[in-house]
Amino acid sequence: MLNHIGFIVDGNRRWARANGVSIFQGHKRGFEVLKDMAYAVQERGIPYTSAFIFSTENWNRTPQEVADLMSLFRKGFKDELNQMIADNFRIIFLGRQNKVPADILDEMSIAEEKSLGNTGTTLALCFNYGGQAEIVDAARHLAADVQAGRASLADMDETKFRNYLYHPELPDLDMLVRTSGEQRISGFQLWRSAYTEMMWLDKNWPDITAEDLDAVIAEYNRRHRRFGK
Repeated sequence: MLNHIGFIVDGNRRWARANGVSIFQGHKRGFEVLKDMAYAVQERGIPYTSAFIFSTENWNRTPQEVADLMSLFRKGFKDELNQMIADNFRIIFLGRQNKVPADILDEMSIAEEKSLGNTGTTLALCFNYGGQAEIVDAARHLAADVQAGRASLADMDETKFRNYLYHPELPDLDMLVRTSGEQRISGFQLWRSAYTEMMWLDKNWPDITAEDLDAVIAEYNRRHRRFGK
């Protein structure tokens, strides 16, 4: 069963250039597609979906593009997520809080709290996220627990270590999809991707549809996962 599908939402800027619109409009369209895809995932009964929406490296983009993205996040986290919460989505965020504007952090906390009891699809938004950063942060928390006597390195294994990840209840990825034709994972959920099936789609993210999701699910169902056995 496809339990957790993740998306690296790539190609907003390329879509904007190809369609003769601003980069801001490309990102705006990308946000609209993200919402559509989340609903499509929920309609198909998939319990978990993740989206890589802003990496720790994305702060290096131009100040104007970063400001435009923050304005989209600010509006989306306040308005769009409220509707999704009403539609039974659980919302969680994975990533660091440094550099993130305080008002956006507030909206993130509100969304997580308001959706905590929801039983529909869990939407994990990887925001100010890096896969290596997540593992480093987990190691720091483990080291603090060892120093305080709350954990023992002698007893540590993979199962126990994952409890130090961001939202450890989020299961491993079953299928990872990257759009825009790029074939790399860019640090997306490194720990949870150990045995992930992967697909690379040539379409830019703003062109992705529910039909593409159905094709991904069909491809996943054709594959035989052995997990090293």
